[in-house]
Amino acid sequence: MIKETPKDGLEYIYSEGELIAVILRDRFSSDKIEFFTPDNLSQQLGFLPHKKGDIIQAHRHIYNRREVHFTQEVLFVKKGKVKINLYNSRKQYISSEILEVGDMILLCGGAHGFEFLEDSILIEVKQGPYTGEKDKERFDGIEGKG
Repeated sequence: MIKETPKDGLEYIYSEGELIAVILRDRFSSDKIEFFTPDNLSQQLGFLPHKKGDIIQAHRHIYNRREVHFTQEVLFVKKGKVKINLYNSRKQYISSEILEVGDMILLCGGAHGFEFLEDSILIEVKQGPYTGEKDKERFDGIEGKG
C-alpha cells in the first residue's frame, strides 16, 4: 500500500499501482478549482471554490456514450465517525482510514468495508443505473473482528 499526500487534506491510496481511494479531508483548502482524479476515471472528484458574485453560465451536458465497468462511489460524512477498511482487487486487506464530519472519499478501485465508530450519516453518490445486489461480491473482511 502506498499513501501519497500531495497537499494537506488530500490523500491518494494505491495498491500495486491501482488507485484504490482518494480522500478529501474537511480541512482541505484551495483558492482555485482543482480536480483530483485522472480523466479516465468514470467518477470525477473536484474542489470548486467561488466568490460571491461569480457566475457559471447556464449549460447542459450533451449526450456522450460512456462505458462503465466498475461502480465507483463518493461518500461524504455528514455526521459521525467511520472506519473504512480498504482491500486490493484480490480482496486482501491493505489499510484502514478514519473519516470524520466533512471528510469525503472516492472509492475507485479494490474493495471496501465499513465500521461505524459513532452514530453516522453518509451521503453517497455513485453511477447508475442501480442493479442491487447483482453489483456486489461480498466476502469476509476484517469488519467487526477486534
